[in-house]
Amino acid sequence: MYAAGAILLGMAAGLLFMPSEPVEAERISQAVELNVITPSVDETPVAEEIIEPQIEWRELSVGKGDTLSDMFARANLPASDMMNIINSGNHGKSLTRIYPGQSISYARNERGKLIGLRHHISRLESTEFTLTENGIEADKIVLTPDVFEQYKTATIDSSLFLAGQRAGLSQNQIMEVAGIFSGVIDFVLDPRKGDNFSVLYEELFLNGEKIGDGNIIAAQYNGNDGEYTAYRYTDEQGNVGFYSPDGVSMRKAFLRAPLDFTRISSSFNLRRKHPIHNKIKAHRGIDYAAPRGTPIYAAGDGRVIKAGFSRANGNYVFIQHGEQYVTKYLHLHKRKVKQGQRVKQKQIIGSVGSTGYATGPHLHYEFLVNGVHRNPRTIVDKLPKAKSIDKREMARFNEATQPVAQQFAAYQQRFAMNDMSADQGN
Repeated sequence: MYAAGAILLGMAAGLLFMPSEPVEAERISQAVELNVITPSVDETPVAEEIIEPQIEWRELSVGKGDTLSDMFARANLPASDMMNIINSGNHGKSLTRIYPGQSISYARNERGKLIGLRHHISRLESTEFTLTENGIEADKIVLTPDVFEQYKTATIDSSLFLAGQRAGLSQNQIMEVAGIFSGVIDFVLDPRKGDNFSVLYEELFLNGEKIGDGNIIAAQYNGNDGEYTAYRYTDEQGNVGFYSPDGVSMRKAFLRAPLDFTRISSSFNLRRKHPIHNKIKAHRGIDYAAPRGTPIYAAGDGRVIKAGFSRANGNYVFIQHGEQYVTKYLHLHKRKVKQGQRVKQKQIIGSVGSTGYATGPHLHYEFLVNGVHRNPRTIVDKLPKAKSIDKREMARFNEATQPVAQQFAAYQQRFAMNDMSADQGN
């Protein structure tokens, strides 16, 4: 009886703790539902978009007399950053030479620390410095402009300068035209009313905006003394010059006049009455009357053998050209060269003044051959001829200039037809 009772109690306990069938089904159902809503291990959360802070650049114009130190002080930038940039390399050293017309841009981060500097040398050229924890990086930026050709023609009424202005040429272009023909035309005396000239040159554009003028490609002057045509050409050595269609350089040994757009107030005369001493005294040169400060050019390549001041001559410069020739320039306002200095033709050596025995601003110009004074107006025609293109290079010269010559002629013909149509209409 006792054994049977123990067996019955064990069976009852087993039934009490055994789960019923509906409960097990519920657990399985819950497990299935949990597997459905649990994310898989392959799913990744979507990252938030990171917005980089905008860098603001501020620009300062370089004024007259400004240094980089002045620019940093004006922008309230640390002098230590300036020194680090200057000492960062050759690009940095260039910042010690900044000029009016240029500008400096700078950028700071959100903490006010300098992180970038730009030196705008011109519209086409700039240098950018980036300041990082690892040092300073410098990048030279050079933009390439769009180049278009332009043609202008003008007729002289009173002077080359005024005619060029009316045609729309800049002052620099007019001076360059005078320089191209300075070996064959004396623009003080030669131009006459009715003479005409034409120019084919480049215009430079950046993003559709004109930013300046480029090179003169071809030019022509028609006067009573004949027609002169010049083409720009770079020879095999890289030298740039202007040549006639048959390859003769427009650059003569000496300029016909050492300054532009003036008038002769006193010619070469060995029996001239001196305006101050009031007696006959040989005038062994030519006086060019011009406003004070007008640039004076070296008539040819040479070496300055004297540059100083005397009571009679005022400020003066003497230049030796080879063994035979010496040119003298008296009564200068300022001298731009020193004794012993080498000079090139058309280099500015001083400016017109009235120092010494002078009644007004002018240049007294003398020309000596083997120590003997000669008339500067006439001696030039007796001097050595201009250099020509070497025969071995003529094929290269013709290949480079013939397309320009054809284009130049087409422009001239088109403008001539337009003028003819305008005359017929009137």
